Amino acid sequence: MAIKVTMPRLSDTMTEGTVATWLKKVGDKVSEGDILAEIETDKATMEFESFNEGTLLHIGIQAGETAPVDSLLAIIGNEGEDISALLAGGDAPAAEAPKADAPAAEAKTETVAPAKAATELPKGVVVVTMPRLSDTMTEGTVATWLKKVGDAVAEGDILAEIETDKATMEFESFNEGTLLYIGIQEGNTAPVDSLLAIIGPAGTDISGIADNFTAGGAATTSAPAAEETKAAPAAQATEAAAETSNGGRILASPLAKKIASDKGIQLSQVKGSGENGRIVKSDIENFTPSAQAQTAASAPAAKQEASAPAAPKVFVPAGEVYTEEIKNSQMRKIIAKRLSESLFTAPHYNLVIEVSMDEAMQARTAINSVPDTKVSFNDMVIKACALALKKHPKINSTWKEDAIIINHHVNIGVAVAVEDGLVVPVLKFTDAMSLSQIGGSVRDLAGRAKNKKLGPQEMEGSTFTVSNLGMFGITEFNSIINQPNSAILSVGAIVEKPVVKNGQIVVGNTMMLSLACDHRTIDGATGAQFLQTLKQYIESPVTMLA
Repeated sequence: MAIKVTMPRLSDTMTEGTVATWLKKVGDKVSEGDILAEIETDKATMEFESFNEGTLLHIGIQAGETAPVDSLLAIIGNEGEDISALLAGGDAPAAEAPKADAPAAEAKTETVAPAKAATELPKGVVVVTMPRLSDTMTEGTVATWLKKVGDAVAEGDILAEIETDKATMEFESFNEGTLLYIGIQEGNTAPVDSLLAIIGPAGTDISGIADNFTAGGAATTSAPAAEETKAAPAAQATEAAAETSNGGRILASPLAKKIASDKGIQLSQVKGSGENGRIVKSDIENFTPSAQAQTAASAPAAKQEASAPAAPKVFVPAGEVYTEEIKNSQMRKIIAKRLSESLFTAPHYNLVIEVSMDEAMQARTAINSVPDTKVSFNDMVIKACALALKKHPKINSTWKEDAIIINHHVNIGVAVAVEDGLVVPVLKFTDAMSLSQIGGSVRDLAGRAKNKKLGPQEMEGSTFTVSNLGMFGITEFNSIINQPNSAILSVGAIVEKPVVKNGQIVVGNTMMLSLACDHRTIDGATGAQFLQTLKQYIESPVTMLA
């Protein structure tokens, strides 16, 4: 059966939302937990996940469009299901049911009206209700109160932690004053829009407000009587202007404050369009300093100029916020998936060792003096790793739920950066290869990788991985294990610096190696022993011939 998804109220001050991006399109399969869209509220842009599964049959608010809370956002149902009745307001019978009880409802309204009129909120007192923090939330549980009655509350303070049907979330105050009353105690559950708390000036008499709120419902808090509402706009506008001009508190959402700060806009010059004159994001974005300056700099400004010298102009940087969206390639999606799985399933730890490269540099110079031979320091590290893995086979292993697989063959993967991300071609049976063979194979695989001409079989079967960023000047870094390997070696740049040899400070060349290990298969001592052997081979390359 098709289900209507409505624009959620993601904060207690949110009255409308803008669909920034749709991550699903009509006809796509939707699972519970999939991100449907990114929705921009008056505070932030948030991912909105689906709490239903099926096929996305209809999109009611296109990307870039703004609509009030509870507007039709989408319809999810079975593929091919007829939704014409829903689009035409097919759920009207459910909405019509209360009409049969209309006389009783009207009678209740008339009965409660005198109580509403009699319970005007004292000036400065605000009734805070249970917020609806997700589109399926109908009630919430107060997990913890972080303020108690009598505490001072500032705008942005966390009042309580509220448990919804999906998560426990911090609920911040959008008003300031003193916490005068708590309506829902810790551990208690209440419907959305129930009286949560009352905030106002210290010492204010709030007797009767809670009882009348319970009897009269949310109408008591939203506005006084209908007659007062007509007269309210002018009074509220005057009051808001007075507060601003007198340097009083200005109501603004956190996002509006941040954007205003970034743009150098003074909030006192901005007229808020939100609830109770609250300044929201759209007010800042639509604010034109020139128009406001002309309005403010009328007769009073002329008097000031005559009586006092003009204040120095403050430079206000201005510019255009510019972003670019790049669609994720299939390679980037796979990299994100595999590395996330590795980091969150394998307990990583890193071991770091510094090796002297003086003898390795001399050996490389001698080897490359042979005609048609070219060996890099990376080739020497790969060869040293292959020999060290033969001596420490536990490093060359794979984790299985019921066993650890020890690989007695050595296939080393070499991380290669390409335009779209990262690939890892594999040198099969690396321990049996000479330095010149390793150098030739790495150059061939890396070249074909950058031209996207590697076959899938050339990137499979690695038992250990080497990642080298030394050519970019990176001295030390940690890598994420390339599963199903149990370890990966990060190779830094060779650095010339003072070192101590035979009790004397001399100029030397060193390199940092960092080994990331999967603690399920490799213990710290095992990893340390491997690094000691590796250090011996690199610092004395002749030992690799033994």
